[in-house]
Amino acid sequence: MHPHHHPHPEDHLTSSAMLQDIVIGLSDGLTVPFALAAGLSGAVDSSALVITAGLAEIVAGSIAMGLGGYLAGRTEVEHYDAELAREHREVQEVPEVERAEVRDLLAEIGLSEATRELAVQELTANPEQWVRFMMKYELGLEKPDPRQAPKSAATISLAYALGGLIPLSAYFFTSTPTDGLLWSAVITLVCLLLFGYLKSRLTGQAPIAGAFKMAGVGALAAGAAFFVARLISS
Repeated sequence: MHPHHHPHPEDHLTSSAMLQDIVIGLSDGLTVPFALAAGLSGAVDSSALVITAGLAEIVAGSIAMGLGGYLAGRTEVEHYDAELAREHREVQEVPEVERAEVRDLLAEIGLSEATRELAVQELTANPEQWVRFMMKYELGLEKPDPRQAPKSAATISLAYALGGLIPLSAYFFTSTPTDGLLWSAVITLVCLLLFGYLKSRLTGQAPIAGAFKMAGVGALAAGAAFFVARLISS
């Protein structure tokens, strides 16, 4: 028998919070300003007006998206802290009820009764360890990073602004909104295809389907905005 020195490599994605924030910001940044610019292109004759409105939307959208990311992060921290305080209170006030819950959790994973009793004694000997066990295995909560909320806000805002400038960039180099829309559509759909492909590849989904799904959403939003604006202005 020879020792096994080469463990089987497993290809799993460890999804980071930053990756999730970039996906949120870029996906909305590529689609919302694109739809707005497309809608304005169907209603006005000035590329400067489309650019002005588009930039205003990017600024407002990036602030709103960043604030949403910050509030979501803070809510997660506050929810965890509230549940942690409740678990500490229950361990002190109704310890037998909490021990019974530990037994039930250990029974669900298949431990024998004798092993469960030993494990309950070990886990509940230290209140801090006991509470951590309940937080993770009863409530399914991991301690969030309190510094993540401002990081998420900045990442989402920057990703949204970057994504929003891509469809708007075509209007800087064309003389009419119609020409701008044509080039904006080409540039944005290519970016949506690439972004959808990479996002799906990173998250372990079918990359081709993800690419066309992302592009389809952007095209649908822009088309709806264009035809509604054209209908209203006619």
